[in-house]
Amino acid sequence: MSEESRLSIRDWAKDDRPREKLMALGSGSLSDAELIAILIRSGSTKESALDLAKRIMGQVGNDLHRLGGKSVIELTEFKGMGEAKAIAIVAALELGRRRRTTEVQERPSVTTSSSAYELVRAKISDLPHEEFWLLLLDRGNRLLESRAVSKGGLHGTVADPKMIFKAALDRRASSIVLCHNHPSGQLRPSQEDIALTRKLVDGARLLDIAIHDHLIVASGGYYSFADNGML
Repeated sequence: MSEESRLSIRDWAKDDRPREKLMALGSGSLSDAELIAILIRSGSTKESALDLAKRIMGQVGNDLHRLGGKSVIELTEFKGMGEAKAIAIVAALELGRRRRTTEVQERPSVTTSSSAYELVRAKISDLPHEEFWLLLLDRGNRLLESRAVSKGGLHGTVADPKMIFKAALDRRASSIVLCHNHPSGQLRPSQEDIALTRKLVDGARLLDIAIHDHLIVASGGYYSFADNGML
C-alpha cells in the first residue's frame, strides 16, 4: 500500500471511530475535532482523519469561529485537505451559522381539547373521507409533531394500534391526542370509536404513554372524549 493510500473511518480501531461514538452516545459526546473528522471521512497512512482534524483545530487555536471564517481555498492549504473535504467543512459550519440566526419558534402547547382542535381543524374538519391523526406531545404537553396514520372512506378508517404506538415511540412522545373526523357531521362517537379508544388507552398505559384525549372533528365543531369523561 502506498503512502497516499487512504484509511477510511471504518478502518480505524473501534475506540477511535467517531461515527460509532456518535451513534452510541449522541453528537454532544464528540469533541470538535471528532465532529470534523466525520466530515473529513478519510486520512492517509501517515495521518488519520482525526489526527488531521486535530491538527487543523490546533492551527486555528481550537476556535470554531476562526475555522468558520476560512474559505475553501484556505482550508485546502492544510496538507491532506482536498477540495471535497474543505467544501464539506465550509457547508457544515454555514449550516451552524444559519441555525443560530434562525428564529426559534415556540412549539404550541396542547393542554385543552380546544387547543388540540385548533391544531387539527384545518387538516380534517372538511374532508370528504375519514382520516386518523395523532398529536404527539412531549412531557410539557408541547407539540412534537402532528401526523396522519390512516386514511379511509366516507364511513370509516382503520387505525392500527401498532402504527400509532410506533409513531409515538419514534418521536419519544410522552403523550398523545387522538383525532379523527366524521365527514357525515355526526359528532357522537360510534361504538367502534369507543372500543378503539379503550384499546389504545390500555395499550399506551403499558408503554408509559398517556392518551390525553380523542377528538372527533366535523365541520360544525368537535367532540372530546376527555371533556365527556370517556377516557
